[in-house]
Amino acid sequence: MINKFENKIRSISDWPQKGVNFRDITPVLQDKKMFRDLINELAKPYLKKKIDIVVAIDARGFLLAAPVAYKLGAGVALVRKKGKLPYKTISTKYDLEYASNILEMHRDAILPGQRVLLVDDVLATGGTMEASIKLAKQLGGKIIGAAFFIELKALNGKKKLKNCPITSLVKY
Repeated sequence: MINKFENKIRSISDWPQKGVNFRDITPVLQDKKMFRDLINELAKPYLKKKIDIVVAIDARGFLLAAPVAYKLGAGVALVRKKGKLPYKTISTKYDLEYASNILEMHRDAILPGQRVLLVDDVLATGGTMEASIKLAKQLGGKIIGAAFFIELKALNGKKKLKNCPITSLVKY
């Protein structure tokens, strides 16, 4: 059975560089019913998990995490690329399928013991989420899970996240 979101996701070859098959979620976001369904489906496994804070991963993860947090009655904490947050931060380096970078989070974004759900659009190699989990744990967060719209299974991102429960709606 074809997932209801698959027909709306665009595949763009060789973007942002040759050899990468980019999954463009903007057609789903533009369709008000599909977007509502997407948020409901991402939140559904966590409705009874008493999530305190949803960590939004820069940048497309922001679009999904904030409405998921609203649905769960939780707050939102941001993980951003280096130099984008105005307050005191903690940081960690990470690798993804075609680059490396540094992620940061405000030092007060998560309180010790808070129940944390991390949300991003795509699970690829797992480097970005692995780094985000590291930051959340460094602040004392209790990781309940990570939710993704899309999982690129061939890139084996789940291997880096083996101690974190994962949900993904569309798998390629």
